Amino acid sequence: MQEWINFLMKDTITQFGKKLREIRLKKELSQGDVSRILHVHRSYISGLERGMRNPSLLTVQKIARALGVNAKDLI
Repeated sequence: MQEWINFLMKDTITQFGKKLREIRLKKELSQGDVSRILHVHRSYISGLERGMRNPSLLTVQKIARALGVNAKDLI
């Protein structure tokens, strides 16, 4: 059961990262642009996009606002 939960979490995090990158590129923003808007290091944005970081719901909301989209567009 735990393996299944871990798989679902990893898949969700990976999909979030793909959507983040897709939307960022459509808006012609660099990772640096997004990191400056959010006041975080560029490597944090990179980690999110690669599925290496697990953002909180608050972070998802902040990213959505920074990109000018609804949070559900990222999930």
